[in-house]
Amino acid sequence: MENENVKKIMHVLRHAPHGTIYTYEGLEMILIMAAYEQDLSVVFIGDGVYALKKGQDTSGISIKGFSRTFMALDGYDVEKLYVDRLSLEERGLTEEDLVVDVEVLEAEETGRLMKEQDVIIHH
Repeated sequence: MENENVKKIMHVLRHAPHGTIYTYEGLEMILIMAAYEQDLSVVFIGDGVYALKKGQDTSGISIKGFSRTFMALDGYDVEKLYVDRLSLEERGLTEEDLVVDVEVLEAEETGRLMKEQDVIIHH
C-alpha cells in the first residue's frame, strides 16, 4: 500500500542565483522537505538554470556561492532534477556546464510533469 502522506512536490526555480534570495531559499526549502521523505522534483527554468552553472565566482559580490550545494541533493534522495532545454540554449549553456546531472526537458514535457504534481512551489 502506498503511503498516502507522501506528496508529489515540484520546486520551480526561475530566478538567477544571486541578487535575490529566491534560489537560495528555494534550495533550503528543498533540503528541509527532503527530510520529510516527500516525492520531490526540481525544475530549473529561465535564469534559474544559472544556479547550476559550474565555476561561479561570487567573490566580487561579497557573498558565499552555493551552487555546489545542489550536489548535496542526491544525498537527500532528491534525484529528479530537470532543466528546460530552451532556457539552457538561450543562455549558451549545455548539460556539461552544470554542477549536477539533470534531465533536459522540452516545455511540453515539463508541463506534463507539472500536471502530475500534488503541489508546485515557485521560487
